[in-house]
Amino acid sequence: MRLQMHSIHFDADAKLLGFIQKKLEKLETFYDRITGGEVYLRLDKSENSKVQNKVLEIKIKVPNAELFVKEKGKTFEEATDVALDALKIQIKKYKAKRQEIENKAIKNPKTAVETEEEVEVDEA
Repeated sequence: MRLQMHSIHFDADAKLLGFIQKKLEKLETFYDRITGGEVYLRLDKSENSKVQNKVLEIKIKVPNAELFVKEKGKTFEEATDVALDALKIQIKKYKAKRQEIENKAIKNPKTAVETEEEVEVDEA
């Protein structure tokens, strides 16, 4: 899977980027048609909090759709783990939906030839 990682307003450590890359590659065990993704890393600076929360946004591209998750945590590693759990659920739902559509197409095949014959009959 090809990932683009963007750290906004700070420089991310190579170790952190490697950790995120390794974790996201595990998503391919659930669905092998993932074409790519983008990861955005930001620091959330809220006025009433002394501690900066970390915000992680992940956009995964699959055929005909994009899966998106946004998570906050005290560390990027914590946010990555939570985001991965959410993405696993989204991928499983997407995969089930795709299989349901494919099964309907197999059970009710309407070929182009049959459609053309119906059109010719309607015109006559």
